[in-house]
Amino acid sequence: MTGASIAPDVKTINIRFFQKTAGLGPASLGQTFTETLKDKFISQTNLSLVDRDADLTLEGNIPGYTIMPLAIQANETAAQNRLSITVNVKFTNLKDEKQNFESAFTRFADFESTLNISSIEDQLIKEINEQIIDDIFNKAVINW
Repeated sequence: MTGASIAPDVKTINIRFFQKTAGLGPASLGQTFTETLKDKFISQTNLSLVDRDADLTLEGNIPGYTIMPLAIQANETAAQNRLSITVNVKFTNLKDEKQNFESAFTRFADFESTLNISSIEDQLIKEINEQIIDDIFNKAVINW
C-alpha cells in the first residue's frame, strides 16, 4: 500500500518537464528528475500518464543546486560539504481545487570534503531526488 488517496473519478496525470534553472548542476538534472517523478506516479498509483487534459498536473522547475561547506575545522577547511537541491512545484487537481498547491521542496545530502563531488554526484542526486519526489507524492496524493 502506498497510502495514496485518489478519488475514483481521477484517472489521468500530466507531469510536465521540470527544467533546471539553477546555474550549477548537471545539464541532465531536469530530465532525470522528471523521469523519476513519472516513474513514481506510474508505479505507485493507477493513474494514466497523458500529455494534456489531465485530471492532475505537476509542473515546475529546479532553481536550486548548491554545494556548501559544513563543519569548518580549526584550519578553516570543511570536514563535510552539503549538496542541496530545490524544486518548485505547482500541483493542479481539476477534480478538487482545494488540493491545488504551489510549494518549494528542498532536500540535501552531506558528504566528506575529501571526496571528489564528480565521483559521488550522481548517487547524491539520486538520493535527493527520491526524497523530494516522496515529499511531492505525499503532498499531492496522500491525504491523511
